[in-house]
Amino acid sequence: MPSFTAHDGTELAYHVQGDGEPLICLPGGAMRASAYLGDLGGLAAGRRLVLLDLRGTGDSAVPADESTYRVDHQVADVEALRAHLGLERMDLLAHSAGGNLVQLYAAAHPQRLRRTVLVTPTAWAVDLPVTPEHRLEGARLRAGTEPYDTAIEAYERILAGAGGSDADWELAAPLFYGRWDETARAHFAASPRQQNEKAADAFAGPGAFDPPATREGLRRVTGEVLVLAAELDGNPRPALAARLAALFPQGSLDVQAGAGHFPWLDDADWFAARVERFLATGA
Repeated sequence: MPSFTAHDGTELAYHVQGDGEPLICLPGGAMRASAYLGDLGGLAAGRRLVLLDLRGTGDSAVPADESTYRVDHQVADVEALRAHLGLERMDLLAHSAGGNLVQLYAAAHPQRLRRTVLVTPTAWAVDLPVTPEHRLEGARLRAGTEPYDTAIEAYERILAGAGGSDADWELAAPLFYGRWDETARAHFAASPRQQNEKAADAFAGPGAFDPPATREGLRRVTGEVLVLAAELDGNPRPALAARLAALFPQGSLDVQAGAGHFPWLDDADWFAARVERFLATGA
């Protein structure tokens, strides 16, 4: 398993799939091991995917100082990986909560980015939070059939309370995927085993974000940025994703039809072709 040493001595692992130009891939969760990304819908057919296991997840070591789980501390890990790979500028993809790590990295190291893809990203780092109303707006697009009506009721209970029961999360799971098929069920079932919950709790902890400074930093990003939202996702809704794209000088939005929070599972061919076209041409 390839690895490198972070600035604080923590050994961080990454997984390589495919051949071609490298694409650094950062998982969401927050703090979920990169295994759930798979080959990103076949994107590895034309790219060398470098999937980082964030500190304390997957095959990466637990840091001696667990306060370094906070996302702003992990910017240095991404920069160390770039240097380890010998890349002057890099193409970068992040999913969901990993989008916050990329936003902080982009603000700190704008000159190191060539093209960046943010897949169904959250944007706490720039003060664009997803609200319960956003989440329910996406969920209610499914209303009128099962298992979605039951899932919506469970999601309403989760969002009204303090996190929700395990049973409610299982009932709500179909809302996170474009299709609730065997692939989606297996993907959801693997989620608890792949996440470091202590690290997830610390990821966006107090002091992690300075939105005005990050927004100002993003104005210095010269590379193209694609924010890829999903039609059926509430986290974020496409309108909120568009606001994130607008913070980058060369930011653009696309919306994958019929997709949920993990769009490479819903239409792998479309997803891989769209991302590859952007990485090749910037459009």
